[in-house]
Amino acid sequence: IRMQAQGHVIRGGMIGNFINIYQNEGARGLWKGVSLTAQRAAIVVGVELPVYDLAKKHIIMSGFMGDTVYTHFLASFTCGLAGALASNPIDVVRTRMMNQSTLQSGTHSAYKSTIDCLLQTWKNEGFVALYKGFWPNWLRLGPWNIIVSFFWKCCNMLCGII
Repeated sequence: IRMQAQGHVIRGGMIGNFINIYQNEGARGLWKGVSLTAQRAAIVVGVELPVYDLAKKHIIMSGFMGDTVYTHFLASFTCGLAGALASNPIDVVRTRMMNQSTLQSGTHSAYKSTIDCLLQTWKNEGFVALYKGFWPNWLRLGPWNIIVSFFWKCCNMLCGII
């Protein structure tokens, strides 16, 4: 995230960034954002799996479509939308937390905590700021879910589970 956000290039690319972060912030700097990333992953999976299942069942039970490839496509794209809606505020907060600099005293320059970052962003920029980057996020999660669910169904069919 830092390599994408910085306005200048640090010589050495990724290794140069590792060395720079380690020298300026120590080993803890290399792990900045890990807990938020794990929380995001849990929320995405916790939202996408049930939404996919519910959307697929609703489409089939409504008689709109049978259990076809198109049903899986639509359910997958819907669960990608739900995942993007649920995870985007976490992505915004995570990016801001990871990009803030750590002062010599060990404190952070802009935000005291994750909640502080969330509240400051909402207060200073409005609720919509938590959804910056939503469209690219959804356009990444939608196709990813389509591919994963399609191959999951194919694997289940090959193994005789379905």
